Amino acid sequence: MIIIIVGMPGAGKDEFVKKAREMGMEIINMGDIVREYTKSMGLEINSINVGKIANEERKINGMDVWARRTAEKIGEKRDIIINGVRNREEIEYFKKYFGNNIRIVAILSSEEDRYERIKRRNRDDDVKSMKEFKEREERELNWGLGNVIAMADVFLINDKTLEEFRKNVESLLNSFKNK
Repeated sequence: MIIIIVGMPGAGKDEFVKKAREMGMEIINMGDIVREYTKSMGLEINSINVGKIANEERKINGMDVWARRTAEKIGEKRDIIINGVRNREEIEYFKKYFGNNIRIVAILSSEEDRYERIKRRNRDDDVKSMKEFKEREERELNWGLGNVIAMADVFLINDKTLEEFRKNVESLLNSFKNK
């Protein structure tokens, strides 16, 4: 089974991934592929450069460019979690590549909670202000992220403690394993 994790920046995708990894699952993060590509272009890894490269590559090579590059890395492996899908074209590519054994999990959280999480995690490519946060949100929604969230098979709400969220992730992943 291929599990695709989607959600707005700061929703909890990284925490979902951490719990899944603890449970022995393999993770592919599409954002890592974008960051690696950005670095290979000789650019500093920050929110502006990574967003710019992601956007330019979609314009030049198609909206599914990052899905194609991700699938190349995955190859024939299965039972993987893919984090970072941003548009319907990427979902459609993965369905063609992997078949119908895909589950889309959308993680939902309030704007305020997401912004606070991003400020705390302080990743190199994270936004540094509310203005940058809003610009990133708009860019990702323009790529089609909202449509992908709407396509989810499962919605996981992340509005409680981290411990509660991690328990919910574990329960969900176990339910997938038991099917």
